This record gives sequence, structure tokens and C-alpha cells, in this order.
Amino acid sequence: MDKQVLVIDDEQDLRELLSITLRGMGLAATAYETIAEAKQALQTKHFDLCLTDMRLPDGNGIDLVAYAQQHYPQMPIAVITAYGNVELAVDALKLGAFDFLSKPIELPRLRQQVDNALHRVADGAPANSNSNVSTLLGGSKVMQRIRAQISKVARSQAPMFISGESGTGKELAARAIHQQSARANRPFVAVNCGAIPGELMESEFFGHKKGSFTGAIDDKAGLFPAADGGTLFLDEVADLPLAMQVKLLRAIQEKTVRAVGSEVETDVDVRLMSATHKDLYKAVEMGQFRSDLFYRLNVIDIHMPSLRERSEDIAEHTEHIIAKLNRRRKDQAPIKLGTEALEKLLDYDFPGNVRELENVLERASTLCDKNLIAPQDLKLVSAGPSSLTKTSQPPVNSLDDHLDEIEKDILIEALEKTQWNKTEAARKLGISFRSIRYRLKKLGLSED
Repeated sequence: MDKQVLVIDDEQDLRELLSITLRGMGLAATAYETIAEAKQALQTKHFDLCLTDMRLPDGNGIDLVAYAQQHYPQMPIAVITAYGNVELAVDALKLGAFDFLSKPIELPRLRQQVDNALHRVADGAPANSNSNVSTLLGGSKVMQRIRAQISKVARSQAPMFISGESGTGKELAARAIHQQSARANRPFVAVNCGAIPGELMESEFFGHKKGSFTGAIDDKAGLFPAADGGTLFLDEVADLPLAMQVKLLRAIQEKTVRAVGSEVETDVDVRLMSATHKDLYKAVEMGQFRSDLFYRLNVIDIHMPSLRERSEDIAEHTEHIIAKLNRRRKDQAPIKLGTEALEKLLDYDFPGNVRELENVLERASTLCDKNLIAPQDLKLVSAGPSSLTKTSQPPVNSLDDHLDEIEKDILIEALEKTQWNKTEAARKLGISFRSIRYRLKKLGLSED
């Protein structure tokens, strides 16, 4: 049975063009002029895909996106926008649209987009879709929410921005989204933007032609072409120099790249994901990061929580890491973690998050005696949040010290009640997130 595609557009010529193109792909196309007709059709017939214009006689395509997400969440829906109307397209993506097309419609891009959408419908989540989600460990409510969010956003083609402290698993989250998406069988290419020398950045991203500069002894494809059809993950995107930010923005908008030394532009189809441990909002305010690029990258965002915010997951992560270390030991006796050592881990704040926990346990496994990790093998620097309590503070010698002490107690109490979630603590205290960050830094309670 042919796949069913619902088309909504008030221009008869465009309805006919879309219908003919879809039928040429072996699909069954049903076209309507209004949102009301589309809703009635959805209630009486199954559709595998929906293409809708944004401006319709009886409403806005965004309203149809919201309606479809609520009643038919498994049906991908793409919106058609007037040229340059990126803001409306971004709004639709945030509501759950699969992708968007700009007028005048380029038929090769339409066919590719339809293929991507129907691939997901036909196959569902790929067989290996949970391979990376399973490494996002933790039974805490915040991690359950993260995994649910990943499953939802994987259906979209919208750019993703993943924030969080170093070591929280931002790349793992990006890989999990990719593995559950229609692009799962295409490349996932990850790059640390801060590790590329500035003079080589354009070549690394877009490729170069042989002889285009000193040292270019062969043609090179570049990261964008390497990720064509798949996902490109830009880690530490805040480290991009401003000149490169301009070129990246153009590549995103035009969906084309030009290799260094080439006069020909190449079409690329990538889903962009980016991440940083830095405050990108602050970077925009300070003029260190372009606001137009930020809003193109930050269509959908996920915040990865610190290990302090989900301390109940430490034991599960520890068990997983110990098991991984033991698999490497092969024929050697397995490493075990003593009860007292586990208690010490549970009392530690882990400023380096899961990555630090991995490093601590790997180091301890080489230092321990008789294959049993004891507290002294962990070599922990401090005791975590408990080290920020009143008993560890210096004596109060002045009124300013006394006021700081009171403020510190109030902040710590709010943070402990919210499991060190700064955003929630700020809300409870009736202050802004920026204000609580400033106060924590002033009082020496921040790891920044």
C-alpha cells in the first residue's frame, strides 16, 4: 500500500506541483486548501506525512503543527514558509515540526526531506536506537526526563543545543538523539571546536582543494561533507572565532559549503547539534558570539544536569564504570569497591561530573591492594557540598563577614532543597539566575 501524504496549501499551482512530485515518488498525495479540511481528513484517514503551508485562509500552519503534535505525534509534519521567513519556521520546529521548506520549493530538497521523514515512519526507531541512551544512566527523575526529551526531539530535524558542565555527557546525549533519528544509519561526526587551530578551521569544516595553501597536498572533504545525510556535533561551539561564526551561519542558512580553493558550492544535508560548558547567553551579551548564529543553533535545547543535581545516580554510575574496568582486565581478578569507599563517593560533589567519577575509579583501580578499592585509594580532594556548610567557614570578624555568612546559609539551604539546581533555587529565592550565579561566585560557592 502506498504511503499517504497530506498536503495543505491555498495555492492551487503549488498543491498540484507537490502532488505530482509525491506521486512520482510512488506516494499517495491528498491535497486541501484549509486547516479545517485537513483536520477533518486527519480524523477519518491515516497519513504517514504532512506538508503544510504557514499562511492559510483559516489560520496559521503553526496551529496545525501544535494540533498534530497533540493528536498525531507519530506523523512527521513539515512546514512551507515564504523565503526569508526563518522566524516562523523556527517557531514551528520548536513546536515539533519535522523540518521546513522555503519557497520557491527546490524539488530535490523536497524529495530528500520526504525520504528522511518516511524512513523514520517505515522503520520506527532503528534497531540500535537504545545503544547510546542506555549509557545515559540514572533512575533519577531528572534523567528520566532527559531520556524522554531525547526520544521526542529525535523525531525533528531542528538544530539542537546541549548545555551543561564539563563531563555531564553532552556528546552522549547528541549521539543518543542521532541514534533514534531518521539519520541513524548515516554518519555522526563530532568535533571539538576549541581543538582546531584558527588558521585551519575553514579547511576542517568545509574541506580544501589540493594546492589551495601550503601543506594542502591532497583534496580534503571537510566535516560538513563527511556528515552529509547525518549529524554534525559541534562541541565547545563557544570557542569558534567570530570570523568562522559568520561562515558557519552562511553554511547553515544556504545548506551549501565551498571548499577552500574551490569555486563550486556543494549542497550538504546535515542536522547540526552543538554544545558548550560555557554560558553562551553571556558570550552573546559580551559580543563574543553572534546572536544570529546562537538563535539558529539553539532552536531546541537540552540541559544536561550535573552529578550534584542527581547524586542518587552515583551508585549506578559507579557500578557501570567498575564493570567496564573489569571487562578490560580480562583474565585478572575483578576489582571490587568497598562499602566505605562507596559512601565517600556518595558524599563527594564531583565538580568534574561523570567524567571525574570515571577518572577517580580508574586511578583507584590501579592503586588499590588485593583488588579492593578503599577510601584512601580514591584520592578525593574534598567532601563535596557538605564542605560548604557553616562548620567549614572561617571565623566571622566584621559586619560584612556576618552578612556574607547569613547570605551563604540562605543560598546553601535553597540549593540543598533543590538538589543544587541553581535555576530552581533562584526561582524559590525570587532572584534571577544571573543574580544567583554572581552571589555564588562572590561567596566562593561556585566551581566556575
